[in-house]
Amino acid sequence: MRIHWKAPLVPGPASWIIDGLRRAQTTTGGTGRKATYNTGMRPSARHPRTPSGPRLAPPRSRRQALGPLLAGVLLVGTPASAAADNWVNVGSDRADPLTESQGLTSVEVPAGQPNRYTGIGTIPSSVSRRGWNHVGDPDALNGYYIEPYQRDSGGAKMFRVQAPGGAWSEYVHTLDSGEALNNSFVAISPDGQWMVSGEWGTMSRLLVFPAPGLNPATSPSANLPYAFAIRLDRPVRDVQGCDFTGATRLLCSSDDPAGTLFGITKPLLQVDLAAALSGVDVTGTVTALRQLPLQSGCGGTFEVQGIDYDRRDGTLRVIVMSPSICILFDSKTWRFRIGQQL
Repeated sequence: MRIHWKAPLVPGPASWIIDGLRRAQTTTGGTGRKATYNTGMRPSARHPRTPSGPRLAPPRSRRQALGPLLAGVLLVGTPASAAADNWVNVGSDRADPLTESQGLTSVEVPAGQPNRYTGIGTIPSSVSRRGWNHVGDPDALNGYYIEPYQRDSGGAKMFRVQAPGGAWSEYVHTLDSGEALNNSFVAISPDGQWMVSGEWGTMSRLLVFPAPGLNPATSPSANLPYAFAIRLDRPVRDVQGCDFTGATRLLCSSDDPAGTLFGITKPLLQVDLAAALSGVDVTGTVTALRQLPLQSGCGGTFEVQGIDYDRRDGTLRVIVMSPSICILFDSKTWRFRIGQQL
């Protein structure tokens, strides 16, 4: 959801909707209680949520004839990578604009827990009163849960951590020279030692910090230091979330509205690392895999939000918020599974 602390909001129906949502959140005291909207519309009837299925493969003879041509197109359209996976859309769920509009993460420990989402309505009033009025895409590992926060001004960003026992703590990072204020997402490395974070705009790096709470070198009473960077081989724009699928691969959701970097807008990106994170700068090779689904009963500008890879069953989820009034009715969390290798 594009809100004023991330990018200027163009006046219009979408901004009126967001203002209304923020007022509703204020009246609930930041408890995350879902608002009820009486619009007189039946979104399930007007905006079916069942996405189109995977495209059928052409007959064998046509595949053989098209093979060399398609291979050439792929080589021109995306840089080479270790293996570019074909993520097939397998379904979607409605994304609530108050409580599921910014990010999500699957929770493996303890077992049987539901996915956790973030949105305007999930920010505790005790946090928002201190100026931390934007929450980004969270992540979880080994019972720890981390949310990234930013505020409208100031020289710091904050990471709110819930330990396995349920206690919360806050880790504040003072901005380094040249570091953007934005705190769009967090992604915890599989070994639990590092946390990747992102800035807004066109960037050629991803920031890496010691994972607060998980890395024993961190403390809520001390500044959380910037450690090193993932140096990308080509720039990315408006990355809203990333998640590790293994020690050397991240999948990222980009809200890029221009499409000039990869030839498509709103891409799903794959970042292959030259090595696992270890405390020193590492190169990341970026591949654009596909455009994320932009389906709604309304025309206008969609906003891609957070991403999650569920290691338990291999499901990838990405939030896409709908334009205009349809943000209330048919915003979706899309589900993907790996199909045929490209």
